[in-house]
Amino acid sequence: MNRKKIAVILSLIVLVASVLSACGSNAAPATTAAQTTAAGETETSQPAVELDRSKYFITVATGPTSGLYYPIGGAFSSVFQNKLGYKSSAQSTGASVENINLILTGGAEMAIVMSDAVAQAYEAFGAFEGKEPAVELRCLTGLYPNYVQLVTTKASGITKFEDLKGKKVGIGAPNSGVEVNARMMYEAHGMTYEDSKVDYLNYGEAIDQMKNGLVDAVFVTSGIPNATVMELGTTNDIVVVPIEGEGLKNLTDKYSFFVPEIIPAETYGTETDVNTVTVRNIMLVRADLPDEVVYDLTKAVFENIGDIKASHATADKHISLENSHIGVGIPFHPGAIQYYEEQGMTN
Repeated sequence: MNRKKIAVILSLIVLVASVLSACGSNAAPATTAAQTTAAGETETSQPAVELDRSKYFITVATGPTSGLYYPIGGAFSSVFQNKLGYKSSAQSTGASVENINLILTGGAEMAIVMSDAVAQAYEAFGAFEGKEPAVELRCLTGLYPNYVQLVTTKASGITKFEDLKGKKVGIGAPNSGVEVNARMMYEAHGMTYEDSKVDYLNYGEAIDQMKNGLVDAVFVTSGIPNATVMELGTTNDIVVVPIEGEGLKNLTDKYSFFVPEIIPAETYGTETDVNTVTVRNIMLVRADLPDEVVYDLTKAVFENIGDIKASHATADKHISLENSHIGVGIPFHPGAIQYYEEQGMTN
């Protein structure tokens, strides 16, 4: 090939390269997620994807229909379904321990539980002895305090915890939050279930048995006033046995989630105020729910807090954004954290 032909070819190559360069400089930039700001910083831009709420079914695990978990959990479910458009239902269960297991196995998306049961699952002791620590448990919000109420009647003659020896006692459904509390109470007073004739009944059933003389005392761990206990008071003189003295000290020394509290006399028409302890309830949420879903649910709770509060006097008094972090001993879900941070709240 002579020099003249080589020169022509090189000229053509330079011409093509120039045209391509010019096209590149005048064309619109390729569509990417990265854009450059005027300050030279790169920011990510992604198309907004609207959350399809109809794809999710939110089961809220509660407790027996006779307790507070059921109407309060029902209010949460109603907000999710009627205000947001999620498919949702409230499920009656045996309460705390069963609810924790439902969360861990995917049987429920949310669940009301007592913080003492959560501590046992998270650290693998008590009712969860021998199991792997459930460190994946996550919270959506703190709820309200449960009062430990050891209920009996004046006719039983029971006035102090030690009087339960030899008595027929309803201790709650097996491994429920109530039964877990009862077990700890016996331990703190230097007693075991063998000291009484225990019956694994939820407190609604146990109080019905008390009316028939088949049970002497019943453990009721719930908000106050409890409707089932109030109903008992229409036919019997109620006695609430105090948790105090050495038994109280033993309990709170070992289990920090128990907080000393008083049940005012006017609650059930007792002769005096009654010393006891409380345990905070919290709302668990499945750790594997997408962050945007949990953010959406958390936001809905507090933007519709009136609907939640209307479910029960206890909810009205205690459930609020301000109280959302009280008694929560496990991490919050990232989606909930996002909402709380927007409200200026941190863990």
